[in-house]
Amino acid sequence: MCELEVVELTCEEIEALRLKNIVGLDQNECAERMKTSQSTLQRILLSARTKVTEALINGKAIKIIK
Repeated sequence: MCELEVVELTCEEIEALRLKNIVGLDQNECAERMKTSQSTLQRILLSARTKVTEALINGKAIKIIK
């Protein structure tokens, strides 16, 4: 693991993914729960999905930063 490149996800990105993909809320509900606008939530989700996809496709480790 120490030799893998690392993709860093913020706690905010993890929470957005959890609410959308695991809890199953729509983007408006996710935004309300996270106390942000729907457009900001969309940017957070896009960033998170891009990072997770990069890690999966390119065999990188995922690190959650606070």
